[in-house]
Amino acid sequence: MIPRSRPLACLRLAILVAAASTAHAQAASADASAQIRRTSFGVPHILAKDERGLGYGIGYAYGQDNLCLLADEVLTVNGERSRHFGSEGTTVEQRNNLDSDLFFTWLNTPTAVNAFLQAQPATVRALLEGYASGYNRALAERSAHGLPAECGSGDGLRPITSLDLVKLTRRLLAEGGVGQFAEALVGATPPGVATAQVDPRFANALARQQHFATERGSNAIALGSERSANGRGLLLANPHFPWVGGLRFYQMHLTIAGKLDVMGAALPGLPMINIGFNQHLAWTHTVDASKHFTLYRLQLDPKDPTRYLLDGQSRPLQRQTLTVSVKDPQGDIRHVQREVYSSAFGPVVQWPGRLDWDNHHAYSLRDANLDNTRVLQQWYQINRASSLGALKRSIGKTQGIPWVNTLAVDAGGEALYLNQSVVPYVDQSLLAHCSDPAASGQPLVVLDGSRQACAWKVDPQAAQPGIFPATQLPSLQRRDFVQNSNDSAWMVNPAQPLSGFSPVVSRSDQPLGLRSRFALDRLQGRTRFDAAALRDLVLDNDVYLAELLLPDLRQWCSSVQPDLAALCTRLQAWNGKAELGSGLGFVHFQHLFQALASQPELWRVAFDPADPQHTPRGLAVEQAAVRAKLREAALASLAQVEEEGIGSDSHWGQVQQSGGGTPVAGGPQALGVYNAMVSVPVAPGKRRVVSGTSYLQVVSFTEHGPQAQGLLAFSLSSESASAHAEDQTRAFAAGQLAPLPFTEAQIEADPQYRVYRISEADGMGAVTARQGHPR
Repeated sequence: MIPRSRPLACLRLAILVAAASTAHAQAASADASAQIRRTSFGVPHILAKDERGLGYGIGYAYGQDNLCLLADEVLTVNGERSRHFGSEGTTVEQRNNLDSDLFFTWLNTPTAVNAFLQAQPATVRALLEGYASGYNRALAERSAHGLPAECGSGDGLRPITSLDLVKLTRRLLAEGGVGQFAEALVGATPPGVATAQVDPRFANALARQQHFATERGSNAIALGSERSANGRGLLLANPHFPWVGGLRFYQMHLTIAGKLDVMGAALPGLPMINIGFNQHLAWTHTVDASKHFTLYRLQLDPKDPTRYLLDGQSRPLQRQTLTVSVKDPQGDIRHVQREVYSSAFGPVVQWPGRLDWDNHHAYSLRDANLDNTRVLQQWYQINRASSLGALKRSIGKTQGIPWVNTLAVDAGGEALYLNQSVVPYVDQSLLAHCSDPAASGQPLVVLDGSRQACAWKVDPQAAQPGIFPATQLPSLQRRDFVQNSNDSAWMVNPAQPLSGFSPVVSRSDQPLGLRSRFALDRLQGRTRFDAAALRDLVLDNDVYLAELLLPDLRQWCSSVQPDLAALCTRLQAWNGKAELGSGLGFVHFQHLFQALASQPELWRVAFDPADPQHTPRGLAVEQAAVRAKLREAALASLAQVEEEGIGSDSHWGQVQQSGGGTPVAGGPQALGVYNAMVSVPVAPGKRRVVSGTSYLQVVSFTEHGPQAQGLLAFSLSSESASAHAEDQTRAFAAGQLAPLPFTEAQIEADPQYRVYRISEADGMGAVTARQGHPR
C-alpha cells in the first residue's frame, strides 16, 4: 500500500463524499433540509418538515461533534478494523480486532442487515437515509478543511449508508446477549481440529461480561402526584453508560411541526431519542435483570463431534465460513478465514473451562434480540407518544425494547414501570423439564439441547415467536412512585411487590443492590420531592454502604495495632461521600469492600427475603475471624495506595478525572453510590472515568408544560479540540445541571443561541448561518 499524505487523502475523501451526497440527493424524491439551532453547551435543536430532513439534520449535527467516533464504530460493525489497523489492535472495548471483525462479519451478514432494513416502516427508513446523508455532508466538509485529531490518518473514513446504521443498531441489540460471547463464538472449534486454550482474550471477555451491568447500569425514579411537590409527574433519569465508544449518548432536540417534538439523548447512529421527554410525558430506561438469551447443551453424536442428536436423530452442525481482510505489518492485505458452527438453537460457543466443546457435548446460544427488527420503530413511537397510556400500549404491542426497563411519568401525575423487553419464553414449566442439571447454581440459563420440546415456547400474542407476550411481563402503575436500579421487578415499589414471574424474567429471592436500597431509603424518608431534591440524590454523592458499615469500621479501628493507624485516621476523617473533596479514607473504604464483598459471612445480619430493604447489614467486627480478615484487607489497601502512587493528602477529585483532566465525583455502584462511576488507572495517582453517570435528566411537569434540567456528564463532543469537549463535564464537577430549553421562547432566549440551515439541494458547504438572537 502506497502511503498518502493526510491533506491529499482528506481532499480525495471530500470529493468522494460530495459526489456521493450529490448523487444521493438527486436520487431522492425530495431534497432533505433542516434547521439546526444550537444553545448552551452546543446542544442542537433540529427542526425539519419530514423524517428525511430530520435525519439529515441529526446526522449533520452529529458529524460536527463526533465525526471520528461514528467513523470508528462503522468500521467496527462492518468487521473492517483488521484491514486498516491490523489484527493485533483493539477496539474501544479492548477486544482484539480480529475477534471483533470475525464476530461482526457473522452478526451483520448482508441477508440479516437487508432484512432488518426492509422490515422498517417508511418513516424509519427516511430517518436512516437522512442521517446517513447528513453525516456524509459533515464528513465531506470536515475532510476538506482537515480532520480532527481523533481520526488519526483518516484511514478507513468513508461515506456511510442506511445499512451501516442498521449494523450499528444490530450491535446494540446484541449487547445484551451474544455480543458478550464474541470470542467464544468465533473461537469455537471441534475437538481434534484445534484445542481452545485459556488465554488473555477470554480473561478480558469474562471481565467484560461480568461488568456488563456495571458499565451499562442506571438509576431511575418516577414520582406521581402523591409524592411530587406540585402533584404532577417528576422523573429522574440517571443512566450509567460508557463515556467512550458506540454507547456514548448524544444530546439533542427533534421537531417536525405538528408531528414530533421531543428532547433527550440518543446513542450513536440512532435518529431518534432513547431517553427523554416531550410535551406530555418523560421516560427513561434501566438495564433490566431479565435474561435475553439462553444456552443449549447439545448432545453430540458419538461418531462425530460436528453432529448433534435432536430427539434421537443425528444432525450436522451448520458451518458458515467467515472471511476477514487483515493488514500485516508490511502493509500487505491477507485474508483470514474461520468457520462458525450452528445448531438449530443458534451458534456454538466455546469458553474453555466454562463452556467446553468435547466429544460428548457442546453449547449453542440463542439470543432473542437477533430477531428484533422493531427496536427503532419502538423508540420512534415512544418519542411521539401523547400519553402514558399510549406509551404503554406501544411497548406492549410492538415489543421492541431490547434489554432495558422503562420508567415514565406524565403531566397528570401517573408513574409507570414496565419490565417489557425482549425475553425468551422460558417459563417455570420449561425450566423444570429442561434445565441442565450440570448448570445448577450458575447465572446462565442452560437448557437441554437434545430435545425439540425444550425450544422456547411460542405465544401468538407475542410480537415475535419465542418471546414472552407483554401480558406475562411485569408492569406497575402508581401515583406515589416506582424506581429501579437494575434489580429485578420485585421491589420497584415495596407497597406492591411484583412476584410470581419466571426466573428468566424476574426473581423475588435475591438481595437488592445497594443503589436500590439507597433509593428506597430516601423515598420512604421524605414525603414529597421537588426537582432539586431528586437531583441531589445523585449529586450529593452519598456512599450508602458507608452508612451501613462505617460505624463498625470505626469501632474496629479503636483497637487496631499501630501499623494500621494511618488507614484508621483516614477512615475517621472521611465524611462518607464520593465527592471531589473526599480524602484517602474513601479510597481505603473501596479497597476494603472489594476485598470483603465476596464473603457474606462478614455481615452481622444476613440477607432476609422477608426484609430485603434492610438486609444484609452490619459488619460483624465482634468476631475474631472478621477482625483478622479486616486486618489483612487493610494492610493490602495501604500497600495498594502506595503502589498506585496516591499521595497521602490526595483528594478524590485529584484521583478520578475525565479524559480531559476534569475532576469527577462519584464512585463504584457496588458501594451504593447513586452517582455511579467506573474508572481505571492510567497514571500514578490517576484514574480515568470510562463509564458511569452519562446523561442526567430531571423533568417535572407544570401547568405550562415540561420543565427540564440536565447535562451530559462527558459533554457533547468526543473531539478534544471542540469547545464542547469538557464544558458540561466542568458543570458536572461543579454540581450544576443546566436548564434544557424546550419551547421556542426558551430556545431563542438562550444566551448561546445560533441557527443555521442546511439542504441537500444547496450542496456541500452551503450553510445559511446566523449568530445570536433572532430578534
